[in-house]
Parts: sequence; C-alpha cells; structure tokens
Amino acid sequence: MIFTIANWLFICSVALAAPGDDPPPNILFFIVDDLGWQDTSLRLHAQGPPHRDVYRTPQLERLAAEGITFTDAYASSPVCTPTRTSVMTGRSPQQNQISYWILHKDRDTGGPREGTTPPNWNVNGLQPDDVTLPRLLQKGGYRTIHAGKAHLGAKGTAGEDPRNLGFDVNIAGHGAGGPADYRGQRNFAKDPDNPGKSLWDIPGLEKYHGQEIYLTEALALESVAAIRDAHRDKKPFFLHFSPYAVHAPIIANQRWLDHYGELPAKEAAYATMIETVDRALGTLREALEDLEILDSTIIVFTSDNGGLSAHARDGKAHTHNHPLASGKGSALEGGTRVPLVIRWPGKITAKRRSDMPVISHDHFPTLLEIAGIECPPAHASTVEGVSLVSYLLGDEQALDHQRALFWHMPHFWGPRGPGIQPFSSVRQGPWKLIYYHHPEPRRVLFHLGKDLGEKHDLSAQQPQKRDQLSRLLGEHLRTVKARLPHRNGVEIPHPDRIDNADEKPGQR
Repeated sequence: MIFTIANWLFICSVALAAPGDDPPPNILFFIVDDLGWQDTSLRLHAQGPPHRDVYRTPQLERLAAEGITFTDAYASSPVCTPTRTSVMTGRSPQQNQISYWILHKDRDTGGPREGTTPPNWNVNGLQPDDVTLPRLLQKGGYRTIHAGKAHLGAKGTAGEDPRNLGFDVNIAGHGAGGPADYRGQRNFAKDPDNPGKSLWDIPGLEKYHGQEIYLTEALALESVAAIRDAHRDKKPFFLHFSPYAVHAPIIANQRWLDHYGELPAKEAAYATMIETVDRALGTLREALEDLEILDSTIIVFTSDNGGLSAHARDGKAHTHNHPLASGKGSALEGGTRVPLVIRWPGKITAKRRSDMPVISHDHFPTLLEIAGIECPPAHASTVEGVSLVSYLLGDEQALDHQRALFWHMPHFWGPRGPGIQPFSSVRQGPWKLIYYHHPEPRRVLFHLGKDLGEKHDLSAQQPQKRDQLSRLLGEHLRTVKARLPHRNGVEIPHPDRIDNADEKPGQR
C-alpha cells in the first residue's frame, strides 16, 4: 500500500541457501475457510460440542503426531479477508486497513446500523504494489502456487488475480469468498447451464465440469500437478492451499455421507466437508511421499477464522464451538480461536503441544525465516507478526506468554449474536479485554484461564486490570493508525479514553 514493487525489489536481500546449508524447504500452507477450533477429530480441549465426536480427520491427527499442535492459536480477524491479507503481509488487519471482507471494487460490503457507522477502510484489498509473502518467496526462487479461495483483492481490481500478488500459478482463485456450488456435476456454478455468469462461480476448473467430483478434490488434484511441475523444474515450492470449504453453502460430499447417519442432515453434510478437507491433506501428502520430498516440506494447517455458528447450521445457534462462546464474526473466542498444526521434519519434536498464544500474521515472518529470505527493511519495520522459528526449534523462552495480541473489526457482520458487533480487543496472558463500539462504547474483561466461555465479566471487580489492558489496546490502535467507527456522527473514543460511568458491568 505504501511501498512500490520497485522500492522493495531494490532493497530485498535474498539468502536462500549458503554453500553447505540445507536447501530451502518446500512450504505447504493449508488454510481452511471457517473451520472451527474443534471442527476436527483432533482434541484441543476436554470439552466440545457433541458432533465433534464423529468427525473423521485422521490425516490431521497424523500431522499432529509428527509435529506441534497449538491450543491457543488465533486468526487475525473473526472474518476471512482480514486474516488472509494479514498472512500475506505480516501485519494486522487494522494496520493494513483491510478490516472486513471484500467483494466489489470501491464498494463497502458493510454499512451503518442503528446510529453507528464503520470507518473508511481499504475495500479493494491487496494490490500489485503491496509487499506480500508469495512475492518475496517468488523473488527468492520459489515456485509460488495458489489453489482455491483467494479473496485477497476485490472483483474488478488487479488484486483479484493471485498472479498479480506474487503467485506464479493460480488454481481457481478470484475475488469472491465462497463458491456457488461444490459439485462438479453442477459445474461449481449457481446455474449449471450458464457457468461463469455468477460472481460466485468457480473459475478455471472447466475440465471437471459435469464430473462427479467435489470442489475440494479437484483443487487437490490440480495442486498435485503443480507440485509435480515444480519438482520437475527443480524449484522449491510454496503452495497456498485454500479450499473454499468449509464455507457455506453447506453441501454434502455424497461419497462420505454414510459415515454420519446419526447426525442431522445439515450437520452430516458439514461433517462430509470436513472429511473431504482432511482427505485433500492426505492427497497432497501422498504426492509429497511419491516424489520423496515429504521430509523436505514444512506443512502448516490452520483456519482463517472461527467456526460458523450464527446461522446455516442445525441445532442451537452460537453453540457449535463449545466450550468457546459464539463463532465466526464474533469478538468472543469462538470467533477467532482456530486450529494450528505445524509439521517440520527433523526440526519440531513430534507430538508436541503448546498453549502459547500465536496469531495468523506470525506466519509471514516465520515462513520467510524458514525459507532464508529477508523482508525488505521498509516493510519489515511495519510487520507485527513475530517469527515462531526459534520456538518451533525448541527454545521455550523464545516467545513470551505475556505477549499481547490485538484484534480490531469496526464493522457489523450480517447475523446477530453474542459478541457479533463492532469491537477492538486484546489478550495478554490469561486476560482478555473486549471494547465494544456499539451500541455504546463499553469494555468487558474475562480471565480465559478460569472462564474460557467468557461468561463472567470482571471489569467491575478488576478495574486496574481493565484499565491496564485498555491503555495497552489504546496505544496499539493509535500506533497502527486504526480507524474507529462513528456514533451519531462523532468518532468513538479509544478504549483508554472513555468514561467509566458510561459502562454497564455484567453485559456482554
């Protein structure tokens, strides 16, 4: 946004592999859409929603057995585009000014509600002049491959094509954030007789039209071909594998539906989507094994935000991420806590589990360090993510449990529910403060170590901790020049500059 390609090409320093060093590893970054914290058979907490017990994700369990599982990993935002662009830049959504999901050029996908108006933001997303992870890896000698959901730049802009953001190969990625349909026999289109007419139709997979194949499966097959091409050309690869699943519409993969006969129809369909994602992980792994490069490939598996729970599911809304409260779009833990598993053969101790809080924009500096590629100094000075490399290698002191993580989404997500309103928040250690922007500015405080479900607001009982975190959050928002919404035409104050008397303790 600030620095041009010419600027950073001039200053970019590449250090791929000095003589005698190991060659740079391949990178498989597997980011699922809307996958909840416990939407797999990998147990991240003793409690969980009932449907968790029937999920089938053996490939993810195998990955965890060979690497590290983070129980306290977070998405940069409770909705997709802000998190995805933070992975690409290493910067928070509030610094990128990409604080909500995008769609059309120059058009805001959000809007005012009940007297509160979101601030101006970068509605077009990433564009060719932005410094991005794939661009840096590309210039460092990697074959960069995108497969599936992009949703990084708005439709009608250059950024809607991942190839303009640093990817050599684009498989079915464009500016829309969800598919019209997952079924090849329906041409992945809203109207199967006129594929490509709807902006939600999936581009570039015409060879699979009319076939009995699920979108996730087609993306995996095309990704395998791209991996083989890179290997043939003796190029290390960065594969950004981003299945549109498990984003709505919730459509069953009929192959696996008989595995979930005890679930309600919608939940059974959702379970097949999860299983299909896991099988895609297996397909990619098998290709790496066949090429004898599995152990020279680092694999990262995660999600872009919390699991959908406000609508489109069977059962009671806002409960599907139990014991976390709420889900996608929410300031509460269900909106931002996500699975994260990393496999790095010969580097990460197998079966390791960590409760270290980490966040999506940490992947940018981590993967650059693993690849041996330096970030341009001008951009590096703005990166908020921290490299996890030393910690992954076993240095338990390399990261601080008291490191503060921040979120900022000054927008209304469509559905209503707990925590689903414009907010800013901070987690430091076990403490979490949420600053709600609507309907009136107010702060709530939770101790996640004792209250993971965020049921008990401690802001009145712990005013010193509330005010300390308010100062920390306010300083952050000012430092990154985050924009705040307006209430009745007046910009709301920062969280450390509100009148305590205006707050209503006990509300969430």
